[in-house]
Amino acid sequence: MKIAEIFKQKRPVSFEIFPPKGELSTESFHQTLSALSTLGPDYISVTCSAGGSGGRERTAELAGIIRTQYGIESCAHLTCVNSDAQMLREDVQRLHEHGVENVLALRGDVIPGAQARVFRYASQLMENLRGEGFCLGGACYPEGHIECADPAEDLRHLYEKQQAGAAFLVTQLFFDNACFYRFIEKARAAGITIPVTPGIMPILSKAQIERMIFTCGASLPADIIRILYRYENDPESLKQAGIEYAVRQILDLQRGGADGIHIYTMNRPQIAMQIMEGLR
Repeated sequence: MKIAEIFKQKRPVSFEIFPPKGELSTESFHQTLSALSTLGPDYISVTCSAGGSGGRERTAELAGIIRTQYGIESCAHLTCVNSDAQMLREDVQRLHEHGVENVLALRGDVIPGAQARVFRYASQLMENLRGEGFCLGGACYPEGHIECADPAEDLRHLYEKQQAGAAFLVTQLFFDNACFYRFIEKARAAGITIPVTPGIMPILSKAQIERMIFTCGASLPADIIRILYRYENDPESLKQAGIEYAVRQILDLQRGGADGIHIYTMNRPQIAMQIMEGLR
């Protein structure tokens, strides 16, 4: 089923996973999927490697397995900044071969020292995928893309994604719901009419938070700072407090009318289980 159709029926709850690193571990992947499938997600997205390390092939394969073996709709991530036209044709063929109907079209991370090939923006990738029968999704950034200093320009790029064929959007992670609500108000005013799903990543460690601040530009509300201060030397309590914070964040977003919820599981089904149990 196309994800656009799911949005017409409900406000979906979805998960994100990534292909196991190194040699593909079929056993670990199936263990993760078996556990996540019991939680009844509306779809599961699969990330890909932007660096040509085999992640692109695995993404299509795993997205196909999610659909055929687990009966859950899937969405394959596809990046473009390090690709050329031939690589894209191979990607499209691979996705069709595995029966993938939904694609999250992304620019991807620029490989240090590498030159962008044909595609500089995700909207260009979407334009090239429009006639391929996929339901296209895109990324958006409640606090602005870390490489874009002008919020108005960021919204213009987002509108270009919608015009290029995006049927839904998933946000970068954030910890302050006020940022999301302000973003939604501005996006709607800028003409963004498609569903926007907030992406939530539970806090599991202090190192993770530090990494997110520098790679994503996510701001930290006072409640998060208090959690970090209180449990700085107690990793297990910090993780539990992070999960509880994610649950409160999601409940507030659901009450606030968010179009859905996308949970970055980090391939830890037990974390997703705790979150879903907290929501119930």
